Amino acid sequence: MALSKDKTAELVKKYGKNDKDTGSVEVQIALLTEQINQLTKHLKANKKDASGRRGLFVLVGKRRGLLDYLNRTDRDAYVKLLAALEIRK
Repeated sequence: MALSKDKTAELVKKYGKNDKDTGSVEVQIALLTEQINQLTKHLKANKKDASGRRGLFVLVGKRRGLLDYLNRTDRDAYVKLLAALEIRK
């Protein structure tokens, strides 16, 4: 499930350093989080979609790796991003 160009641009603008900053860790995590949220909603309606569930696990693993990297390199940005994206309760 790909994100629309508008949604991607909105997330890049919100979490990036500028409008074209698609490569920063914060933006990548925000994009993955949005994809995970969409896929979770899809899987609630389609419980037998095994390949979708596997895709969800892959995305969660990628996000976990990026979050670990951000935690190692910039703890303040990590805590701030977790609060902004409401990842940890």
